[in-house]
Amino acid sequence: MAQLKNSVDGYGWISIVLHWLMALTIFGLFGLGLYMVELTYYDAWYKGSLDLHKSIGIILALVWIARVIWRFSNTTPQDLGDKKWEHQVAHLVHLLLYLLMLALFVSGYLISTADGRAIEVFGWFEIPASLMMDNQEDIAGVIHWGLAWSLMGLVALHALAAVKHHIVDKDRTLVRMLKSH
Repeated sequence: MAQLKNSVDGYGWISIVLHWLMALTIFGLFGLGLYMVELTYYDAWYKGSLDLHKSIGIILALVWIARVIWRFSNTTPQDLGDKKWEHQVAHLVHLLLYLLMLALFVSGYLISTADGRAIEVFGWFEIPASLMMDNQEDIAGVIHWGLAWSLMGLVALHALAAVKHHIVDKDRTLVRMLKSH
């Protein structure tokens, strides 16, 4: 029977849904970001794409917080296999994924609030501007760009490792993130 919570044997539906919801949203934001940087101020969707990117980014940050809370308040499934170094690398990569996402949220916030205006999230609520520095938008923009590409590189490594576990090691690592136990 499928479970909502994790166990030592596998992930529950809440962890699985949060994982894939965030993964798909991150890919979408990355694609939208690549599209946005090619637009000029006079393009029809210039402001709309920025507003959408910011709003989805804030919602993703809230989901990220929920996911971190869920992760630390829930059982962690046992590592599969007996390669201790591989388990350590996997844990490091997961930590880096979480930290890169956090840094992306902060740098995106700094870009979006550099002019002192709040971030409006789908007209539902606003995130106020609080930090102001010289060249904030430019500095945060360069950092955000580098972090986004770094995240995509680490996500690729993460995905390749999951496929390697499935095809080479023939273990349940990938399957555990596709269906609840």
